Amino acid sequence: MNLENMVLNKELADIKDQVKSIFFYRICGTGMGACACLAKEAGFEVAGADVTFSPPMSTYLETLDIPLKNLDELTHQDLQKYDLIVVGNSVPRNSEHAKFVEQAGVSFTSFPSFLGEFILKEREVIGLAGTHGKTTSTYFLAQMLENLGEEAGYFVGGIIDGRPPSRLGKSKYFIIESDEYDSAYFQKISKFRLYKLNHMILTSLEYDHADIFESIEDIKKEFAAIIPHLSGCIVANDDYTAIKELEQEFPQKEWKYYGTKTPTGPSHIKSNEKLSSFHLELDGKDYLFETNVVGVHNILNISACIKVLFEVGFTVEKLQQSVKHLAMVKRRQEVRGFYHHSLVIDDFAHHPKAITLTLDALKAKYPHKKLVTVFEPISATARSSVFQKEFARSLQKSPQVIIAVNPLKTTVEKSKNLDTQQLVNDLNSSGVEAKEIFDVDTLMSQLKDWSGEDKLIAVLSNRTCIGLWESKFVQELI
Repeated sequence: MNLENMVLNKELADIKDQVKSIFFYRICGTGMGACACLAKEAGFEVAGADVTFSPPMSTYLETLDIPLKNLDELTHQDLQKYDLIVVGNSVPRNSEHAKFVEQAGVSFTSFPSFLGEFILKEREVIGLAGTHGKTTSTYFLAQMLENLGEEAGYFVGGIIDGRPPSRLGKSKYFIIESDEYDSAYFQKISKFRLYKLNHMILTSLEYDHADIFESIEDIKKEFAAIIPHLSGCIVANDDYTAIKELEQEFPQKEWKYYGTKTPTGPSHIKSNEKLSSFHLELDGKDYLFETNVVGVHNILNISACIKVLFEVGFTVEKLQQSVKHLAMVKRRQEVRGFYHHSLVIDDFAHHPKAITLTLDALKAKYPHKKLVTVFEPISATARSSVFQKEFARSLQKSPQVIIAVNPLKTTVEKSKNLDTQQLVNDLNSSGVEAKEIFDVDTLMSQLKDWSGEDKLIAVLSNRTCIGLWESKFVQELI
């Protein structure tokens, strides 16, 4: 690697006043696109390039008049028109793309470093971290602040219906989804370590990202690196052993707890298809909250947001009003329509715990429906054998299961590929009717056979589910 032009931390801060124009290399990723939107809003001249440009991110970028170029057409002369290159973490180490950036003769950095130094430095930043629920909780918190009259800045790592994925805002608060994935090929630390966080919500902590971390201990080390630098509170779900271990390591920090097993978590949860109510303890007193959001895991997410806003000074009465009407991000229990009389739900779940939480929530919300679950194991970790047994246990909650098999092999070192046939065999042995399917046409045919007015089809994938969401299936939904 040639890192002569890499600028991070102090070096980046030193050149901040000289930077007027920025080029985003791999701009169409969710995080990179949202970052580019913030840079444009902050007054920088912004452009970018990528391999493909797909809606909705490409649409957001075009709406902001951000020039886009195909990477195959990009020259060093193009890059040299800009003061700074922000490199996406999808660019691999020692790849042709990495070498192309390194040889351009232009200062380059990661998008978390850019956010930390250029956008977040003077704000009161609340980070939403953890294995599950980050995107949903970030959007909940941004909406709650809006309902409280605060035009907060936000950065959401997901697709939001009717609004951009990021906003600078005008209040002192900035809400940011804070994931533990690597910042860039040249900056192998978790993104959240660069976000200048004051407060943190820690929703959960389990093993994931096997392509980056060898164990849960490696993930805990990343959190241990940032916790000493937090100036405010940590609102944590103490249902998780790894979170309790972090608290024991840093007892001097201000920890506030919620969860299903703690007295300070939500209790007396009642839900139907449209409304939920729950009680939550704040400063030793019990309060009733009502919301249009359903599902225990979503009530937990909302409880965390209530607690952090209570700690920064908002009153209970205002917080009770702030949660009454909240929207979900797309691909989180999103109703897509009906397929041959079956309700179709799209969800991003791809970790065993997320699958369990999602299926439990759907069963609670639609108690009279029989689940048909389509699961595409497509992330690097899901394609590995790391969760071979755990996937079988999670999917047993559905009477009928289809494993949508993508031919991609895992990139997790020291791991075999997920044995999808064994997964199907294990499910069938447990009493589940399970099949593995390799193409969209067969998948649609099987879904048609299993459909009915009493069925709910849950499609679980963090991509397109072997092309299902890009096929005629979408047009056939009513």
